[in-house]
Amino acid sequence: MSNRLFQGVIHQMRDAIDRTIGVIDETFVIIACSELGRIGEVNETVTAETMASPGTFVVNGYTYKSFGGHPRPEYAVFVSGNDPEAGRYANLLAISLSSIKQYYDEKYDRGNFIKNVILDNILPGDIYLKARELRFNAEVSRVCMLIKIVNKTDISAYDVIQNLFPDKSKDFIININETDIVLVKEIRQGIESKDLDKLASSIVDTLSSEFYTHCVVGIGTAVTGIKDLARSFKEAQVALEVGKVFDTEKTIISYDNLGIARLIYQLPTTLCEMFLKEVFKRGSIESLDHETLFTIQRFFENNLNVSETSRKLFVHRNTLVYRLEKIKKITGLDLREFEDAIVFKVALMVKKYLSANPVKF
Repeated sequence: MSNRLFQGVIHQMRDAIDRTIGVIDETFVIIACSELGRIGEVNETVTAETMASPGTFVVNGYTYKSFGGHPRPEYAVFVSGNDPEAGRYANLLAISLSSIKQYYDEKYDRGNFIKNVILDNILPGDIYLKARELRFNAEVSRVCMLIKIVNKTDISAYDVIQNLFPDKSKDFIININETDIVLVKEIRQGIESKDLDKLASSIVDTLSSEFYTHCVVGIGTAVTGIKDLARSFKEAQVALEVGKVFDTEKTIISYDNLGIARLIYQLPTTLCEMFLKEVFKRGSIESLDHETLFTIQRFFENNLNVSETSRKLFVHRNTLVYRLEKIKKITGLDLREFEDAIVFKVALMVKKYLSANPVKF
């Protein structure tokens, strides 16, 4: 990558300097040059000793200046000529290329570093050492969002998301695999969950409306301290998995808003099966027909309010009461009673969970 980076700068500089300019690496191979035909040539006139010179040095009518790497330089720029002006050009080019290389290396290394942190591929004791080495602000608040692409298109969702978050020093976009992209976003402390939902919504809407790419987004909790980013990422994974079971209609699922679904997801299946058997001693949940289950769902959505539910279902109040009595007769649970309603609601979620058999992380 450095070769392309250097060639880009040399190409832009060649008209301004109006001399042959280029870069050799530590094996003395020309890796960038204003004369494209010379790229790949081995410069046999330069040695390791001359490359180690602290200032400019002249060999065969070219002025050189080494840069990059300690204690031994990795590269040297060269400018045709041995006059003072050639020396000034060589110094300026070395400073410019050295700064660009440092910026690129830091950006690249930071991205890799963050990827290793969220995937737990780095020892906890090494995290802060590496963060200091990369001059990485380890104590700001960040959040992990896992963006899962659900339909394949020719558009690179990774590139689109990178363009949405151009501040590469604060926000990191990481490719996990061909469908999963992680956004590690720097946020202000105390940011509310609804603000993160809005941010995720902008990603979903942009990909969908402008590029016809559909995705779902799992949001972890905001964390302060780089070490906890792995937890935020795992929470984003769990949010998507739990959402796949309990909130199939949603495109944005926040770990903070999973509620009781998060608890059910963590239960062993044997315990869940035992719970269902205990709740439905008198009659199986399978004995309830589709219309009855739909009525129960609407009753819960309307906060156990009989009048409001009957109005929404366009049925007489007495018809709804009759249906609720029928449920009580079959299951032994009166959904008009808060305690029974909670048990039934949890039982329905447990049943859904067992049917889905989700993958756990």
